[in-house]
Amino acid sequence: MSRSDLIATIEDHALERVPSAERENWLALTWNTAGLITTLVIMFFGALVCFVAGTRIALLAGAVSFVIGTTLAWLLARVTFETGCSNTMITRAHGLGERGSALASLIFGFLIVGFLALENALLYRGFVYFFGLRDDWPNRALVYGAFSLAWIGLTTFGFRAVTRASSVMLIGFLLALAWMVANVLGRADASAAELVDFGSQMPPAVLTGMGIDSDFDRFVFALNILLGPACALALNTADFGRYGRSVAHIGAAATIAIFMQSLVMMLLGAVLMKAAAPVMVEHFMRLGGLGREAAQAQVLRSPDSIAATFMVFGGAGGFLLMLLAQGKAQVLNTYSSSLCIANLSDALFRWRPGRLTFVVLANLIALGMLYGRILHFVEVWISLLGVMLAALAAVIIADYYVAAPRLRGLPTTGTVNWAGVLALLVAVAAAHFVLQRWMPVEVLGALACVGLLYPLLRLQVLRPAVEAPG
Repeated sequence: MSRSDLIATIEDHALERVPSAERENWLALTWNTAGLITTLVIMFFGALVCFVAGTRIALLAGAVSFVIGTTLAWLLARVTFETGCSNTMITRAHGLGERGSALASLIFGFLIVGFLALENALLYRGFVYFFGLRDDWPNRALVYGAFSLAWIGLTTFGFRAVTRASSVMLIGFLLALAWMVANVLGRADASAAELVDFGSQMPPAVLTGMGIDSDFDRFVFALNILLGPACALALNTADFGRYGRSVAHIGAAATIAIFMQSLVMMLLGAVLMKAAAPVMVEHFMRLGGLGREAAQAQVLRSPDSIAATFMVFGGAGGFLLMLLAQGKAQVLNTYSSSLCIANLSDALFRWRPGRLTFVVLANLIALGMLYGRILHFVEVWISLLGVMLAALAAVIIADYYVAAPRLRGLPTTGTVNWAGVLALLVAVAAAHFVLQRWMPVEVLGALACVGLLYPLLRLQVLRPAVEAPG
């Protein structure tokens, strides 16, 4: 490979349209979209919603999440195919404007780099647990440094290298997961029917403390949690779907991933944790000296409990499963982060040092989040994941399908689409802080706000002015 070809491979069309000759089929896209959601974090979310709501209500919420997420994904698929750009680059033409797209990069970038940091922390704790390491600075530097070098190396050479890494790790993960499921179910005291169909496992007092007093409250709780990753996938699909051969190829990759996230991984996480719970309670009581009630709470305290379950039941096999699950996600998170930061740098500062710089920078920022107080704010920010990304997706969709056709051929001035910026910010604030009493599913509130507000602002209140003749 010549030096110019190598540079082009590393650049990976980060700030431009992917040429038609380089487009791929749905399978190449799916290795990446499915790789994003076959993680311990998604399995933890699934176990949590099923333990709170019961599997029947959780599956209903998962089906609704699948419908909403897939609808957004297919609407975005056409925009992605025609622009051939990453999700933050798309907002330059549809929704926010060239410089305004920096807002999309800040929202999506803070979230995706935050996940890079949080999942690094999850992997680190798995290493500490499995190898019995001391949690000190030398071990942190060694393990986190090795992680970062691995993600950088696997992400540097663009889409095809990322796809190869994701496909190998995804196949390995699915094989290891099948072995783990057989292992855990083989040691379970409950029948298969009891593991798949169970009601809420939380004490009534705990549910009341969470503001959950009815089946409808359980449904809303489950839907709000499941919609976040579904909306993230719908938007994140553009980072990989820009390589899609057609709208159908992009939509198929997104549909498969959202189905796995909203239904398959959710139920698998619930079944595994339900089957493993008695053993894990005894493990936490013996290892940590906890009382039974505290040990029961520990079972679903965080995604760490999923990793601990795999290693208690599977030993080295469980550790490998954790490594495969999180490793491929980190490669994909690093890839999307590099595209996002590249757009931010270009939109604000016109600085284009090359995508490799942003691959490295994304990992450095993630490490900084781990050791700074900002990680606390990432965790708070992630609670707004669904509503923010839904609003961003809705702005793109409203511009592409409603506003842009009516403004076609009209010269405009300025590089910030204030209609999109205002619609996005107002929708997030309204859905999260104002409309909760009447619309408890915040994503639906955000979608409704953008759908009503953006066309009004773009086509009437802030309609682009016709440039005067020179």
